[in-house]
Order: sequence, then structure tokens, then C-alpha cells
Amino acid sequence: MQERNSRKYSQIGVAILFLLLVACGGHQTEGQKQPETANGQEAALQGKSASAPSERTAGMRAGQVVYDQYCATCHQTNGDGVPNLNPPLAKTDYVTGDKERLIRIVLNGSNEGLEVNGMVYSNAMPAHSFLSDEDVANVLSYIRNSFGNHADTVSVGEVRQVRATLE
Repeated sequence: MQERNSRKYSQIGVAILFLLLVACGGHQTEGQKQPETANGQEAALQGKSASAPSERTAGMRAGQVVYDQYCATCHQTNGDGVPNLNPPLAKTDYVTGDKERLIRIVLNGSNEGLEVNGMVYSNAMPAHSFLSDEDVANVLSYIRNSFGNHADTVSVGEVRQVRATLE
């Protein structure tokens, strides 16, 4: 009887661990190295060789850490989002277009439906105003130059200017 209860609790523990990993997206934390295949796949999507990491600025690399920690669970590691819930960040003019709009969404969050690539996404996005101006600039520069996107970077000054209008 005791062995049966022990096995039952062990199975429950494994199930809880699995659910936690799924809920958290199983993402790496800061300081862990990305697998080579992920870098190669992203480079292939961008039409670049995987051996050209020098094209990424230090800010973009720091932005990837912020993305992995705060954004990837909803927008996915490949930037494709979740159909009918969270909009894609990949290959969309919503990301590569108006910087101020993008900065405002990160700082304020969004509770309204956003139309991206002809589809409306209405899942609420929490505000990330706790991020520093540098973190916001880095993560948006990373997003605007990843997942098949090619756009100019976002500066700390641009984030600071938008944040000042919100306070």
C-alpha cells in the first residue's frame, strides 16, 4: 500500500513538473547558450548564414534575452504567435512599421483587438513598463530584425520620449 501511494505521488510530481515547463514555455534563462540549430534556423529564415552572428548588435543580443524571458511564451520562440490569441511578430509590418505604436504597446500593454496580417487578435498583453528604456529598445530592435523582419533599430531615446508622454 505504501509503495502504491509513493508511486502515485511520484506520478503527480512528474505531471506538475510537466505542466510548469509547458506553462513557462520551457525557455532558457539568461546566461544559457542557445542551441546551434536555433541560430541556424533563424539565419536561414533571414537568408543569412548561421556563421554571421556579427550582424547582430550587442543590443539585439541583449534584446533576445529579454524576448526569451518575457515575450516568447506568448509570441513563441519563432515569432509566429498563437493563432486567434497572440499575434505573430514574424514578417509583419505591425512590427517593422510605426516604432512609437510598438513602444506604446510594450509599455502600456494592450486590451483591445489588434489586426495583424488581416487577422484580429484579442488576447490581452500585459504592460511591460517595468522594463528599462534600454531593455525595451533592445527587445524591439531584436524583434524588428528577427523572424524574417528587417527594420531599423529602436533607440533608448525613442523609448524615453514615448515613455515621457505616458507618465
